[in-house]
Amino acid sequence: MSVPENSGFDENDEYRDRVATIDEKGKRKWVYAYKPSGRFYNARTWLSMVYLLVFFGLPLIKYKGEQFMLLNILERKIVVFGYVFWSQDFFLFGLTMILFVVFIIVFTVAFGRLFCGWACPQTIFMEMVFRKLEFWIEGDAPKQRALDKMPWNSEKIRKRGLKFAVFYAVAFLVGNTFLAYIIGVDQLFEIMTDPLSMHLGGFLAMLIFSSVFFFVYVWFREQVCTVVCPYGRLQGVLLDKHSVVVAYDYNRGEPREKMRKGQERSAGDCIDCLQCVHVCPTGIDIRNGTQLECTHCTACIDACDNIMDKINKPRGLVRYASEATIAENKPFVITPRLKAYVAVLVALLGIWLLILTSRSTVEMQIRKVPGQLYTITDDGKFRNTFNLMLINKSHNNIDSLYLKIDDQRYKIQWVDGEYYRKLEKEKIKRTTFFILVDPAQVKDRKEPIQIDLYMGEHLMVSEKTAFLSPHKPNKKS
Repeated sequence: MSVPENSGFDENDEYRDRVATIDEKGKRKWVYAYKPSGRFYNARTWLSMVYLLVFFGLPLIKYKGEQFMLLNILERKIVVFGYVFWSQDFFLFGLTMILFVVFIIVFTVAFGRLFCGWACPQTIFMEMVFRKLEFWIEGDAPKQRALDKMPWNSEKIRKRGLKFAVFYAVAFLVGNTFLAYIIGVDQLFEIMTDPLSMHLGGFLAMLIFSSVFFFVYVWFREQVCTVVCPYGRLQGVLLDKHSVVVAYDYNRGEPREKMRKGQERSAGDCIDCLQCVHVCPTGIDIRNGTQLECTHCTACIDACDNIMDKINKPRGLVRYASEATIAENKPFVITPRLKAYVAVLVALLGIWLLILTSRSTVEMQIRKVPGQLYTITDDGKFRNTFNLMLINKSHNNIDSLYLKIDDQRYKIQWVDGEYYRKLEKEKIKRTTFFILVDPAQVKDRKEPIQIDLYMGEHLMVSEKTAFLSPHKPNKKS
């Protein structure tokens, strides 16, 4: 990483050769983040309240008897805004995930890690829930540091015990909410209310989910963003000098100089108060430039703006800006690379909408019974056996269903002598049927046929297959 010419750093200095939370011996440095305050922090607080309301409320909302949002990977059933997607629709779900990733890429190229600081669940839960609880129980960063150094006396036991109890209670709530998105809120309530012996696996899942979240927010914390999450490394590839990020204006701030009462300043606006460093939840110094640990949470902007107000300097020493804006005073521009990413995003969105709108509410799969090519009936007709699977993806029962082959030579016969004309909502029905043909009407050993599924006079879906016979007519087999 190059050092800006006016940044105040010496090229010979040891400069960002390790993660900010790791010391020179490879040991973790615990981050004691100060409580931030300011316009951005207030905006993030209100946004997080809406986010949390939606997060905890969505599993409780039902649409036509179906959970509004469900990601049941175990049963291969996904519900998004009340629309059910089965395993046969996983390609659409996969395309949705690709679309989401491309959107994040486009957003990152333009605005850096804004998603991390304002919408990522890890950041919202850590900074807007657990960190606030920690401030309430243990106090601000200096008190937390003093408590860590304190021997295990009654005060430390009381505060740590309360903190762990509250953290685990919230982690239990968060973990079970995530579980409700996976197995469904109804099944979750059954696990909670039924005897333990009836849902031992589900109960263990509840404990595992809760314990993982408890571990993350008590100990692992910012390491999720700096070590586990690949997004921080991805932004190093995506960002360029035109990307808008949380940035320090080194042209205005350097050289740094402490402010002393009665002394006239001849240096830059940065008074080296370290407030931007103290409030950073990942322990970085934003004045060192864009770093993979920075989540664009804007705590440093609020801290610096507060100091600028106190020393009668204009705000914006740390602000949302691009490198081009700071170095060359250029406005934000849409670069050709960003245009290319947007074009890919629009193309994928168009394909996604086309597939979504053309998706049938009923899916039909017809497969030949394995191990059978054909049979000859007692009356001499050729017969093929097929397995049929019908999937009703809608919220309504469907009746008046029937299969039809346009080619009049072929006749359908059901194995059980009866065809189920009704298909219940969100159900899968499997059965077996025969297709028969008179040998005199056979034209080839393998003939393509199309089977249509009708609901009354309305064609629902079609499936192509092939009919196999032992020989061509008037030829020896």
